[in-house]
Amino acid sequence: MDTFDFSVEQKFDPIKHVERKLGFYGEGDVSIACWEPGQVSPNHCHPDATEIYFCYEGGGIMRTDNEEVEVKKGSFVVHPRGELHEYTNGSERTILFRVRYGESMKSMTKNWPTNSAWSASEEDVAYFSK
Repeated sequence: MDTFDFSVEQKFDPIKHVERKLGFYGEGDVSIACWEPGQVSPNHCHPDATEIYFCYEGGGIMRTDNEEVEVKKGSFVVHPRGELHEYTNGSERTILFRVRYGESMKSMTKNWPTNSAWSASEEDVAYFSK
């Protein structure tokens, strides 16, 4: 059994959200994601993994190709394999607990308009041109 204390595990960065792997279990992993106000994730998917976010503190908006939901303290969102999604943090610091499971945790990124330093890999381009 493993236990984690978010007050110890949390780490914030003013430039981009911070994801920290806490452990690997069978076909999955668990992590903490820490967000400053207004930070935005890349628009991405996990072709071979289901991803679940639980909002421990704060909140924001989770978007897919065809829906947008409010994420608030105590809520959770499940993204089936391959579902393209993007998270935009709200006006306060947020801590999300994430669980992923599947054959591969690999992420494919379609775009990341709020990060001028990001550029698509050849693999990303090929995946989204299908």
